[in-house]
Amino acid sequence: MQPATIGADYTTITVAHRRLYWSVQPAHLHPTVTEHTRLGLHLLAETTGVARRLLATALAESLLLAGRIEFFDLRQPDEADATYVRALQAAGEANDPLLGAAILAHAAFIPGWVRRRDEAAERLRAARTYARRGPASAEFLAWIDAVEAECDTRCGHPKDALQAIAHAEDILTTRSEHHSPEWFTWFSPVRLAAFKGNTLLKAGRFAQALDTLTAALEALPADEGKQRTVILGDLAAVEVARKHPDEACAHAQAALYQLGTTWYATGMERIREVRQGLQPWADADCVRELDDRLYDWQTTLSALRR
Repeated sequence: MQPATIGADYTTITVAHRRLYWSVQPAHLHPTVTEHTRLGLHLLAETTGVARRLLATALAESLLLAGRIEFFDLRQPDEADATYVRALQAAGEANDPLLGAAILAHAAFIPGWVRRRDEAAERLRAARTYARRGPASAEFLAWIDAVEAECDTRCGHPKDALQAIAHAEDILTTRSEHHSPEWFTWFSPVRLAAFKGNTLLKAGRFAQALDTLTAALEALPADEGKQRTVILGDLAAVEVARKHPDEACAHAQAALYQLGTTWYATGMERIREVRQGLQPWADADCVRELDDRLYDWQTTLSALRR
């Protein structure tokens, strides 16, 4: 049996990985996190009592992080789906319903992004059920609404998505006696605004999307580089829709610059979609300059490696 300190020691490493996610290249961090989860699975069989609960909680968070990297950073949805199943098992060992809710809501992204709306909705129903057992903070409940909005947007239902976002905004204006857990680091009112801007874009409400995304970009903390690439990509898409290729290319260039510092596959997908939309202006100088940057050695190799 492991000593009573094993749960706290393992958690310390998990917390470090949580912080490293925002700056370390995903291809470098993912193997380390994965090995950490393998160690946790072995140690779980050698612990009891409080140490086992702490270890299982940290293991569930580590598996959730591994799944997030696989889905959002490396674009490996099948691997992420399997990882989320293991994460939910660990959350069950820890009897932590909020972690279970977070894992289930993340798992809803996988069918949501490929237009399997019913499957995504079922996972979100399960996430809300677990969140009620938490109990969950207002921010946590608003985030589940935001996940629903993104899934609905990708499934071609922007009106339903905007209703979910409006509900999330209402939740954030109410006071809650419950606090978010320390590991809940991926959501804020600014990120909700980014969700909303993307939905307005898909709904064809370009003026509102431009205002919402611009405000979100201005309010975004300097250290949130991954989210910055997504917002810049959506701003570029808005300008493409408004037939402003120069402005679209400027936002896309800024996103590529950020991707050179903090790689994010989801952000790169946004830029590729923008470039497809810019094809009518393919001979324009701004688009050729964007191509030069989009297909330079570093960016091309980064895309292939990840």
